[in-house]
Amino acid sequence: MINVQRDWKELEPSHEVKIFLTVLYSLILVLGILGNSITIHVSQRLQRSGYLQKSVTDHMLSLACSDLLVLLIGMPVELYSAIWFPFSSSSGDAACRIYSFLFEACSYATVLNIASLSFERYLAICHPFRYKAVRTTKLLLSAWICSALVALPLLVATGTEGVIPEGRRTPVQNLTFCTNLSQHWVMYRTSIFTAFALYLLVLGGVAFMCRAMIAVLRAPMGPNKSGANGAGAKHESARLKASRKQTILFLVLIVCALLVCWMPNQIRRLMTAAVPKSAWTVSYLRSYVKLHPVADSFFYLSSVLNPLLYNLSSRQFRSAFLQTLLCRLSLQHVNRRTLESSQATKSSRNTFRPLLRRSLDRIRMVTSDRSTPPSSAERQNPQNPTDRPLTSEPQEDEINQPTALPNTN
Repeated sequence: MINVQRDWKELEPSHEVKIFLTVLYSLILVLGILGNSITIHVSQRLQRSGYLQKSVTDHMLSLACSDLLVLLIGMPVELYSAIWFPFSSSSGDAACRIYSFLFEACSYATVLNIASLSFERYLAICHPFRYKAVRTTKLLLSAWICSALVALPLLVATGTEGVIPEGRRTPVQNLTFCTNLSQHWVMYRTSIFTAFALYLLVLGGVAFMCRAMIAVLRAPMGPNKSGANGAGAKHESARLKASRKQTILFLVLIVCALLVCWMPNQIRRLMTAAVPKSAWTVSYLRSYVKLHPVADSFFYLSSVLNPLLYNLSSRQFRSAFLQTLLCRLSLQHVNRRTLESSQATKSSRNTFRPLLRRSLDRIRMVTSDRSTPPSSAERQNPQNPTDRPLTSEPQEDEINQPTALPNTN
């Protein structure tokens, strides 16, 4: 048992570390709000312009909203309570419970949104007939409801609690700003381990679905059809295949980001659920305090990486994202652009067609004149220059010489 009279301020980070973490958290917060806000705007514009399907746009909007809520709810409170005043601040019990619930729900909404996007793309690529029965709105609503159910036990199992020395009714200093309650230890522990199992299940499930989608895309596309329709279908299939590859690339990158950025925070959470606070030693507490800012920095960084991953996996999204940053976003509808391109091609063909017809007519005329047999008069006077065809050119020895009269004999 830790000495209750110990000054917990000795475990606080130094002033220089607090300033560094404040700058880092502020930078992550600004970049996260800016990146996810632009993602919401760009995805809606791309969907209206015909470059994105509505189902994909809905998943991107839901994921961006959950990331924004994580940043806006968690970072200000974390910066104040965990970095600047970790052991000396007091908070209302109701505020602590609501904060724990909302933060947990929004965090796991991000994980489940990724799972729903992966599942929807998996059905579209591997089981297209079943995909027609999927409703994206219901899928996303289920993800948010499930995340709220995962976080629901924290409304009961968390609150303000501190070390109370003998002879006092209230704690001198809180061990943490907002902690799990001793009387609900079993519920808290079950909730943390269940959430961790869900996190591992999502990672494994998305990895399995990505592997299945890659196997389908690597398979041959089937026999080629002859004719123009076959060539057009092949070109359309190639474009669809490239679009699906971009989606799979994004899913692989985001799973890697979840694994790297979330794992330190999951370890920190497991530390609180593995050992009751009454059994914490000084070294255990010191390790937890040192891990806390590092784990939270990586955790919040994952909310900033999603817009970056969109830019890496899609050239069209990257172009629209940069245009939005420069405040000059201009997108032409994909159907209008295709129509103008086809009209320009048709116009260029009509422009060159008269020239081609003239050339063909001239060649045909010369060929017909050369193939016509000479008349009897032409046979008798083969050298008569006046009877030469108009299309032929004069010879060099006839230039600047008088024209000979026709032979009368």
